Amino acid sequence: MSHRKLNPQKQSLTVGDVARRSGVAVSTVHYYEAKGLIESTRNAGNQRRFSRDVLRRVAVIKIAQRTGMPLAEIKASLDDLPTSRTPDAEDWRHLSEQWRSALDERIHCLIALRDQLDGCIGCGCLSLKSCPLRNPGDVLADTDAEGEASPSVVGTGVPGR
Repeated sequence: MSHRKLNPQKQSLTVGDVARRSGVAVSTVHYYEAKGLIESTRNAGNQRRFSRDVLRRVAVIKIAQRTGMPLAEIKASLDDLPTSRTPDAEDWRHLSEQWRSALDERIHCLIALRDQLDGCIGCGCLSLKSCPLRNPGDVLADTDAEGEASPSVVGTGVPGR
């Protein structure tokens, strides 16, 4: 079996190649690059070229997004990975350990939200003053009829007060 050395030009991917092979839109590839999640170089014709390891990074980004993780957190995690090589199993283990506690917290919050919804079924109130789902943590719920904050709310650090 003959092993050919790959042409360096063939090792790089166009933005269309990255989009097609990773299952995201070209605009998504551009967005990820603009946000600093992935990197490209430019060829002599000023066209973007991506290294093949960007495919693994895009896969990691997609997995993280499915957990509900914001792109800023994903970027912070990816910034810890070496840029000189494709992320490997050890890198994935490290990332998944980091993300596990955040995911556990999200699950806990979603379960609490689900349990609160049970109390609202059939209620239909969605009161701006008393519904903890419609208006959670609203310190201005204690207002007079004109919507002005009562003296006990004024000066509490609420924006605009």
